[in-house]
Amino acid sequence: MADKGNSRRKERKEKESTEMTEDVKEVKKEGQRTVDNGEVSSAEAVNNGAVAISQNGDFQVEPMELPPFEIITGDRIDPFAFKFQFKNVEYSSGRNKTFLCYLVDKGNTADGLLRGYLEDEHTGSHAEEVFFMQCLPNYDPTLKYTVTWYVSSSPCSACAAKIAEVLKARKNVKLSIFAARLFEWEEAEIQAGLKALHVAGCKLRVMKPLDFSYTWDTFVENEEQPLNLWEDCKENYEYYHEKLADILQ
Repeated sequence: MADKGNSRRKERKEKESTEMTEDVKEVKKEGQRTVDNGEVSSAEAVNNGAVAISQNGDFQVEPMELPPFEIITGDRIDPFAFKFQFKNVEYSSGRNKTFLCYLVDKGNTADGLLRGYLEDEHTGSHAEEVFFMQCLPNYDPTLKYTVTWYVSSSPCSACAAKIAEVLKARKNVKLSIFAARLFEWEEAEIQAGLKALHVAGCKLRVMKPLDFSYTWDTFVENEEQPLNLWEDCKENYEYYHEKLADILQ
């Protein structure tokens, strides 16, 4: 059985390594059009800088120069980009960015439920870091924040460490992360980062097939069309779910 499973994974790896299809080309075209149309970038939307956290939970931002268009924000994701970037393949060929869809509930406030997404190019600040600067800029220690992320891949080790610091400093922020894939989960530093998030109170989960459908309905320009899940979606979910359970045990 093990040999059969290894052979099947090898076949998928070979298939996925050549997965620069027409959908991918379309995603690139859409991304270029977004930039050309002046979509909000981190250079325009946030004060660029490296982040540190003081003892009272406030951010201290040190100015630094970052490349333009490194963070894209919006209300709904292009459907071609979603189908490629969120596909829970074992070998993420060509998926060199992070999409972060978020929901923020501040409790009994007039703001209601905040919803949107961030997209990074892995050239500077990552989406996870920018979320706290851009989406929660006016942090109120008297409120109770319930934050939910649906991300195309789990955080890198550096982002995991920063998120853990935020959660330790801001006890009134409860974060749940649902990841389509586990980013470089074999690496020891990545596993340490995921464990640190878990210890800090973050709820870490791998996206189930129903989570992909929910994200499609809530965050994607789907033109009221349902999501047709890919062939290996459930099998790949079970694969990543097992790996994450082993890491966090």
